[in-house]
Amino acid sequence: MSDDLITLWRYRDLPEALIAHSKLKAEGFDCFLADDNIVRFDWFWSNMVGGVRLRIREDDADSALAVLGQEIPEGFSAEEVGEEYGQPACPKCGSRDVDFETFNREVALIALWLFAIPLTVPRNSWHCEDCGNKWKGEYL
Repeated sequence: MSDDLITLWRYRDLPEALIAHSKLKAEGFDCFLADDNIVRFDWFWSNMVGGVRLRIREDDADSALAVLGQEIPEGFSAEEVGEEYGQPACPKCGSRDVDFETFNREVALIALWLFAIPLTVPRNSWHCEDCGNKWKGEYL
């Protein structure tokens, strides 16, 4: 058994790295994040240091990649509440890689560029990262 640590994955964004780290910890893997405090201190340094590195034992790398590669489940249940919860999905392609946009980013960026004030115009719509589809609906 080797105790050599390797970098399993590099993340540009700290929240994504924290989710992956938590998922592996919940599955019993011994892993840690490197350079996360530098990125937490100043996000612009992320590219300079190569992002947040997820470090793990070399022997656990293949099984950890399998855990991180699992698809998002269609739904989950909370036994203590007795209700069923579903994951949002794109109505066009069925992908679960969707994002809820609370305001119009394009308008905010143009206003920031023109007036040095970001105007937040409400959008309240979903956006699919895979096919680019946009649709209205309430946040789950």
